[in-house]
This record gives sequence, C-alpha cells and structure tokens, in this order.
Amino acid sequence: MVSASDSGAYTTADRYQVRDIDGRQVLFDGEGFFNDPDDWTESLAGILAKEMGLGDLGESQWRVIRFLRDFYYTNGRAPLNKQLKAGTGMSIMDMEGLFPGGIKHGARILAGLPNPKSCL
Repeated sequence: MVSASDSGAYTTADRYQVRDIDGRQVLFDGEGFFNDPDDWTESLAGILAKEMGLGDLGESQWRVIRFLRDFYYTNGRAPLNKQLKAGTGMSIMDMEGLFPGGIKHGARILAGLPNPKSCL
C-alpha cells in the first residue's frame, strides 16, 4: 500500500519512501538509502548533498563517491575500509569528515548504494 505523507513523500508499508527528485520518482528505504543503485545520478547526489547540509560536492567527496560506486558495480558489494583507503588514497578519518553521517550514512547514501543491512 502506498500513501502520501505530510512531506509530500510516499511510503510503502512504512519501510520505503518514494520521492520526486529532479523530475524522477526514486525509491528509498527507511534510512534514506537508495533501493536500486541504478536510480542514482550525479544530479541526484548533488541534490541529496544539499539536503544533508553540504554545498556543492568537492573533488575529494566525488573521489569517494565514484570509488564507492565503481567498487560496488565491480564487486557486488561496498569496499572494506582498507580497500576504501587504498582506492581513494585518503584516511578513513578524512573521509568520515567529508560527509555528514560519515561514510555509512553520508558517502554511501550519496553514492546511491543500498543499505549495508540489505547487503549482508
């Protein structure tokens, strides 16, 4: 069952939310992760970044986002921390500081990856 909420978003069994963003309908889970990574676009990442309180994404942020996406599509899962460090040339602490919510609730969401809970 899909119903409208006060925010203009739609919920599906209170576990998913369909949002109209950038002229498209995108399905997110209850924690804000993309349901389908193929729904992601750079434009959506920019819009979500602004919603998180970030301005325009910088080169370091894009490096992390693009690495996460490339790794996910190559390996079918998100990288481990040591793979993330090696792939970006950045420390975990530096990456955590680039995104509100750190890597898990910031970078992974902006990269359009599914919820880590559903990737187990």
